[in-house]
Amino acid sequence: MTLAKTPLNDWHHAAGGRLVDFGGWEMPVQYSSIIDEHNATRTAAGLFDVSHMARFRFDGPGAGEFLDKLLTRKASVVPMGKIRYSLVCNEEGGILDDVLIYNLGEADQQYFWLVVNAGNREKIAAWIEKHLPAEGVVFTDHTLETAMIAVQGPKAIEAVQPLCDVAIGELKYYSGALGTLCGESALISRTGYTGEDGVEVTVPAAAATAIWDKILENAKPLGGLPCGLGARDTLRLEAAMPLYGHELSESIDPLTAGLAFGVSYDHDFFGKDRIEAARDMAPSVVRVGLTCGDRRVPREHCTIHIGDKQVGEVTSGTFSPTFNKPIAMGYVDPSVATVGTAVEIDIRGKRITAEIAPLPFYTRPRT
Repeated sequence: MTLAKTPLNDWHHAAGGRLVDFGGWEMPVQYSSIIDEHNATRTAAGLFDVSHMARFRFDGPGAGEFLDKLLTRKASVVPMGKIRYSLVCNEEGGILDDVLIYNLGEADQQYFWLVVNAGNREKIAAWIEKHLPAEGVVFTDHTLETAMIAVQGPKAIEAVQPLCDVAIGELKYYSGALGTLCGESALISRTGYTGEDGVEVTVPAAAATAIWDKILENAKPLGGLPCGLGARDTLRLEAAMPLYGHELSESIDPLTAGLAFGVSYDHDFFGKDRIEAARDMAPSVVRVGLTCGDRRVPREHCTIHIGDKQVGEVTSGTFSPTFNKPIAMGYVDPSVATVGTAVEIDIRGKRITAEIAPLPFYTRPRT
């Protein structure tokens, strides 16, 4: 299979990035070391190519109403310039993807922008096409003609602001604005997937490398680095942000995943009946954090035990550079989900001690 390439692919190769297949895209795992890139993001600024994320646009008088049906949060009431975390579910309430919905444009030319996980682009596009009304909504895929760059960390805005005509510091978290960046049209949003402050910028594909270079030129004197998917994963796991294919899947509903905040019941959407029923029932499993008493790192599908009884399964695990120890998330039986409960995790036939921990592991300092 030929892998898709982002507009920054040549840059990644030239910079010595280690590239792998991620969701059908050739993406960098790291340039220097995952720990260095992780720490640069926590202390200064990290630049991530997230152009593999799908970017869909919805125009027309029926766009808001259509998205209401598609999403677990009501898109039509999202204020202009605001962004909401939401989910796309199937009729059974299983999660097809977790997404960001943006309300953009001007009052006389409103449109919506949907950011979808890379590996789910074709699945969600097909789901949209299947349910798209005959008229009133125009759906277009802008993934390949744009690039998306995440600049994350306490000095991220300092690196981007001199290049941008949007007053980024005045944007509230989960807000966005249309403007220019390095003289090119851009969407600037106060969003991210690292647990840090920062921005994600969407720009024309042809301008991506020049803009990346300019941001990196500003970030390096501040301690910033280009970062790959390895650091992105350790950062999101410390912040307890779920990842599709690990914590989220079509066999998990939003409530079981601990994402009740991403569901509103004031509108009809796919899977609503099943999710409402789940709301009135005790959960079968609970998503928890795990801290380990061993240097070995638990990985996805490692089983969690108390004595002879399996009580859960790990969904994601990593070595935390911030806390200098292995951490993990997983689903466990509600009876053992209390913080401080001692458990064991089976790693390739050998058990290590662990403890149920509160989520998130990391919360950025508030200034």
